[in-house]
Amino acid sequence: MAVRTPGVAYSITVRSEYPNVPGMLGKITSAIGEAGGSAQGVDVVQTSQGEMVRDFTVNTSGHDHAIQVVEAIKAVENVSVRSVSDQTFLLHVGGKIEMSSRVPVTTRDDMSKAYTPGVGRVCMAIHDDPAAVWALTGKGHTVAVVSDGSAVLGLGDIGAAASLPVMEGKALLFKEFGGVDAWPVVLDTNDTEEIISIVKAMAPGFGGINLEDISAPRCFEIEERLKAELDIPVFHDDQHGTAVVVLAGLINALKIVDKKPEDLSIVVAGVGAAGTACTKILQSYGVTKIIGYDRTGALDRTRDYGDNTMKQWFADNTNPENFSGTLAEGMVGADMLLGLAGPGLVTAEQVSKMASDAIVFALSNPDPEIWPEEVPDNVRVMATGRTDYPNQVNNSLCFPGLFRGVLDVRASQINDEMKIAAATAIAGVIPDSHISEDFIIPSVFDKNVAKRVSRGVARVASETGVARRRQRRGDEVYAAFKTQG
Repeated sequence: MAVRTPGVAYSITVRSEYPNVPGMLGKITSAIGEAGGSAQGVDVVQTSQGEMVRDFTVNTSGHDHAIQVVEAIKAVENVSVRSVSDQTFLLHVGGKIEMSSRVPVTTRDDMSKAYTPGVGRVCMAIHDDPAAVWALTGKGHTVAVVSDGSAVLGLGDIGAAASLPVMEGKALLFKEFGGVDAWPVVLDTNDTEEIISIVKAMAPGFGGINLEDISAPRCFEIEERLKAELDIPVFHDDQHGTAVVVLAGLINALKIVDKKPEDLSIVVAGVGAAGTACTKILQSYGVTKIIGYDRTGALDRTRDYGDNTMKQWFADNTNPENFSGTLAEGMVGADMLLGLAGPGLVTAEQVSKMASDAIVFALSNPDPEIWPEEVPDNVRVMATGRTDYPNQVNNSLCFPGLFRGVLDVRASQINDEMKIAAATAIAGVIPDSHISEDFIIPSVFDKNVAKRVSRGVARVASETGVARRRQRRGDEVYAAFKTQG
C-alpha cells in the first residue's frame, strides 16, 4: 500500500504545554516528523513561570494518523497536551454560508420601497406579467441545491441533515466561482414522488435546480421527470458535472497520447449515476468501445437487470462485442480505465496489462481505485478526484460557470450540446503548448474557467434554441462575479 501524503483536509492543531527550556521545541517537532506529520505552523500561546504553551498545526493523512501524531507529542517527556482541534471542523462551525442584502435598508424611505407598502406594487406587476419575476426578484441568479442525503460523497445514505455541510459547500462554490446565489434544500424523504412534488412546488423561486447526492436509480427518474415538468433547467451534478470534467480531461489527455476518440477502448468501473452519464457524453464525443462493470460483472446483453432501466440502457448501448469477462480481463489492452466505484479496486499488475500510453482516471473519493504512486510505467496520464494530486477531476470546474451561462440567457434546459460546450471550454483553458501528463485539467481557482464555460454554454444555448433572451457580451456577463479582478 502506498504511503499517503499528509494534507490540509486532516490538519490538526495541538496545544501543548512544556518547560520553557532549550531543546524542548526541537524534541516536539522531531516527534511530529518521526510520526509522519507535516508541521505547518508553531505559534506561541503564552509563557509564564518557566512554562511555554504553543500551538502546533500539523497536516496528517487521516484520522488514525492524526491520533498517532498526538500520541507522539504526548510521549515527549514533560509535554502535556492541553487540547486538539480539527481545522476542518472549525471551518464548519456555524455553517459556511449566510444571506446578505443587495440593497441597504437604513431609512424609513428604504423600508417603504423594499417592503410594505411599495413591495405590493411589484407583486402585482409580476402577477400581471409572470415573466417579470426574472427581472424583479433574485430568481434570475438563484439556484436550489437539492438533496435527500442518500448518496453523499463516498459515505452513502447518511440522511438529509448529515448531507447539509456538502450542500452548503456547493452553495459557497456557486457564489465564489460563478457569482450564482445558491441555497441548500435538504429533504427528509427518499420517496421519488415526494421529492418531485416538493421540487416542483418550490421551483417558482429559483432559476435552476441542481440535484445532488441522490442515489441511483432514483436519481435518473427524478431528474428526467423534473426536466419534463419544469420550465427551468434541472441538472444532476453527480451525473453530468462529473461527465463534463471527465470529457474535458480526456480531450487534453488524447493530445498527449496521440489517440482518437473513435479508436479508444474504455473500461468503466462503476455504472451508477456518474458512470452512466460519463458513458453518454463519451459516446457523444465519438467513443464507441466502452464496457461497463458493476458489482456483478460486465454489463452485457445476457443479464437480467429487472426494473433498472439505466443499466438496461447501458447494456443495450455499449459493449459492442458483448464481452462478459471479469474487470481484470476487460482491462487487458484497454486504452482507458475510468474508475467511479471504490477504493483499491484494481492492482498495479492489472493496470500493467492495459495498452501502452494508457489513461487512468481513478475518481473514487477520498481513496481512488488505484493510487498514483502505484500505477505502472505504461500509464501515461493519471487523474484522481483528490486535491493533493495533479489532474483533479473536480465538478467545481463545471457547475458554477455552466449555471452562470444558463441563467445569463435564461435557458429552459441544459442539453447535451451545452455539456459538450462546457467540457470543450474547460479543456481549452490550457493552451496546447502547456499541456503535459500532469496538467490536463486546469485549476478550479483559475478565473478563466467559469468565464469560458459560461460564454460557451450561453452561446450554445442560443444556437440550439433553448435560450429565452440574448447572450450578453463582454464584461456585462461577469458583472455579478464576486471573484472578478
